[in-house]
This record gives sequence, C-alpha cells and structure tokens, in this order.
Amino acid sequence: MNAGPPSAPVLHVRGRVLAAEGPEGGPDLEIRDELWVVGGRITYDRPPTARDVVRLTGWVLPGLVDAHCHVGLDAHGAVDRATAEAQALADRDAGALLLRDAGSPSDTRWTDARADLPPIIRAGRHIARTRRYIREYAHEIEPDRLAAVVRQEARRGDGWVKLVGDWIDRERGDLAPCWPADALVAAVAAAHEEGARVTAHCFAEDSLADLVAAGIDCVEHATGLTEDTIPLFAAHGVAIVPTLVNIATFPGLAESGEAKYPRWSAHMRRLHARRYDTVRAAHDAGIAVFTGTDAGGSLPHGLIAREVAELRRAGLPVHDALAAATWRAREWLGRPGLTEGAPADLVVYADDPRRDLAVLAEPRRIVLRGRVVA
Repeated sequence: MNAGPPSAPVLHVRGRVLAAEGPEGGPDLEIRDELWVVGGRITYDRPPTARDVVRLTGWVLPGLVDAHCHVGLDAHGAVDRATAEAQALADRDAGALLLRDAGSPSDTRWTDARADLPPIIRAGRHIARTRRYIREYAHEIEPDRLAAVVRQEARRGDGWVKLVGDWIDRERGDLAPCWPADALVAAVAAAHEEGARVTAHCFAEDSLADLVAAGIDCVEHATGLTEDTIPLFAAHGVAIVPTLVNIATFPGLAESGEAKYPRWSAHMRRLHARRYDTVRAAHDAGIAVFTGTDAGGSLPHGLIAREVAELRRAGLPVHDALAAATWRAREWLGRPGLTEGAPADLVVYADDPRRDLAVLAEPRRIVLRGRVVA
C-alpha cells in the first residue's frame, strides 16, 4: 500500500461504510463495518500496530463531488487567493472533496500544494464567442480560432475543456448557438487528440444536436433537452450536469431582462418550468447525470447537499441522486472512492443518508487526505 504523509494519524472509522456500488449499479451496495486510515490512505486490514488511534463512528460516504463549480471566480471575474481559498474551504466543509472547476480565469494551481483543500480537476478557462458571454470570464474568439484555443486549454487543464455552447444573441433577442457545426467538429477532435474531454454550457435547445454530432462528452445545465435530443445523448454516451440550484435563478434573470429581451425572458421561464421533467426524462433514458452547483459565479460555494436534494426533487431515485455525487461521479472523473489504498477522502454522517438525503447537509466529520479537517 502506498504511504501517504508520514505525520497523518491512524484513523479507525466504524459504523456503516457505504463503500461502492455493486457491479451492475443500482441500490445494492458494498457495505463494510469499518475501515482504517494509515499514512493518509484507506485500508480494510487492521494495522499490525494501532496505538493512539483516532476513532470515528457513523455512516461513511466517499467525499462528495461538485462536478461543476468555479474556484477562483465570482460575478465579476477572477478573484484573489484569499477569496479562492474561502471558496474551496466552503466546498470542503460541505463535504465536497473533489471539485471539477468548469472554467475559471484564475490560476488555482497553488491549491494543489494545500493538503487542507479539496483536489480540483480544471477545465482551463471558458471559451466563448466574441461578446457572447459574461464579461471577464472567457477567452472570446471567433470560430476560425476555436480548435487552436481548445488545444491550448486542453494542455493547461486537467483533462477537460469548457466551451460556451449557447448564449443570448442580442440581435435575435434570444438564446442562440455560438459555433458552426464544422468548427465544433474540429475543436472536439483537437481536445480528444490532446487527451481531454469536452463539455459545454448549454441552456437552450438549438446547439445540442451539433454538439453531439461533434463528439461532445458532457453538457452543463442541459435545460434544452427534448424528446428529440435525449435519445441522441443516450446513444452517444453524453453525460449531463444539470446544476439545478443554478437553474432556480432563471425566473429572477428573466425578470431582470424582461424589458430589453422579452423573447429571451420567456424562453428562460419555459426552460425553468420544465427543468425537473427534463432531468427525470434524461435519467430515465439512461443518460448519466452528475451533481454540480455552478458555485463561484453568482452562487456561493458549499451547496452540494442542496444539489443532491434537487435531483431527488426532479424524480431521481434516492440511490441515483446519491450516486450522482459519490461513487458514479468519482468513477466518471477517474478518481477512486473508498477502495483499498485510495487517498482517505471521506465524510462521516450521524445517520443513513439513504433514508434521508437531508443528512448530507450535516456532516459529522470530514476526512481529507487522511486528516480530520472539519
């Protein structure tokens, strides 16, 4: 077993360890009665010497996953280190111990040296069409440069690239696709050549078929899915991260834009009204659904428990809502859960989260890299 930090304490975690899904997924779990943490890593074998052990008791899950957040970003663009640190700590203290940063203008590599901050999987900076996204957030370019900038961000990120697939077109007065189909094909191919997956911000309906045809790996928000595009996503294995806590802001956005863009406002209200039906239909069709809060723009960090509750409200079974933030999300992102030799990133709860998802909002203990941090 690989050793972790030599000064990390030995932990003995007892209770009910919800270690992994069964080989076919579904509600049957691999459940253990205890685990040990030695040198910052998990083992299910009692250590030969176990003095001065820190003992924890409760229901244990792998560290939760926020697969769409923005450490280093606020409503106005890049933030300073102190603010980024506070964002990461808020996620950690909510139990989110693995973050996929879905676009940020900040360089947050310095967090990798901090054992008390959760690991971040970065997608580089947003890539948007000129004047078609939030100011100060993205590389703003035209289609002839898309593949080159995608390649650049693929090399700077951690295996992901983030496109802005649609945004308001001011002349049209409504949401509209940002990229022609041929530019998307070349861009996704460039990312895949660099070993990166591609995801895209998409609220509306019109960009989705072109993105699937280009080979996109994931779509963020995905409120525009319909009975025509849901089968395409399912057939091509395109995942979604619905960010329902962010979609809840649509009515407020629509109201603020009503006078200038009434068509856009009406569209946003329609997308919001059917958000739960859209997510449930995607899930029922076999599309992989993962949790993400979109924290770091207008929303605070630390909302992962609310996002799991929103998936349940959308009609996902309790097990699937929980798996979207734990076992399945970690597997999708290529990070281990509660497996032998894995880094000890776990959350301990007083009660069984499968009986009541509200338990997720009240972690009893949080262990990151083998240390009790909260």
